[in-house]
Amino acid sequence: MSSENSFDIVSKVDMQELNNAIQQAEREIETRFDFKGSKSSLKLEKEELVVASDDEYKLKAVIDILQGKMVKRGVPIGNLEYGKIEPASLGTVRQRIKLKQGIDQDAAKKINILIRDSKLKVKSQTQGDQIRVTGKSRDDLQAVMQLLRGADLGVELQFTNYR
Repeated sequence: MSSENSFDIVSKVDMQELNNAIQQAEREIETRFDFKGSKSSLKLEKEELVVASDDEYKLKAVIDILQGKMVKRGVPIGNLEYGKIEPASLGTVRQRIKLKQGIDQDAAKKINILIRDSKLKVKSQTQGDQIRVTGKSRDDLQAVMQLLRGADLGVELQFTNYR
């Protein structure tokens, strides 16, 4: 058995689960009485979600429905970056929501500093858009996971390749 244990810290949105959440939200919007005859829609365009509706109130309701479906399917809503609400055609409004994939440099730096300041006997290194944490003790690695779950870093983190 190897003496080094490790895991990767990533921040990814599962696109298949997001598609499923969008489809469920669209079905709920079609059946809800308060959306009868409204021009509400959800579209996924590459790394961006486009939400459109009749007015700001209904737009916010559509986003609430979508977030509820995302949470039920285990899709992190912390990886959504909301754009400003803009007018669209035929008196409707639209909002673009960017999907954040991967850990950006600033968040990676914060995570590495947080791990280093914890005084646990682990090493962390940034590898592209993810961070690998290695250490001899599995307990230390789990302590790092708990530390990062409790920290507010602006992105949702997942822990993969735990060995």
